[in-house]
Amino acid sequence: MAYVISKTDCQACGTCKDECPQEAISEGDVYTIDPDKCVECGACADACPCGAITPGN
Repeated sequence: MAYVISKTDCQACGTCKDECPQEAISEGDVYTIDPDKCVECGACADACPCGAITPGN
């Protein structure tokens, strides 16, 4: 299951986007992860200073 970014916790800092090897993260008011591109490596979750990224359900 692809990782997801919490809409309430994301600060749109861009740290996760820089760490994603698949370029699966899109910018916006809240960043989003494309589940079709996500390879579940967890690099984004490890890099997120807000703890806003978790494995999806």
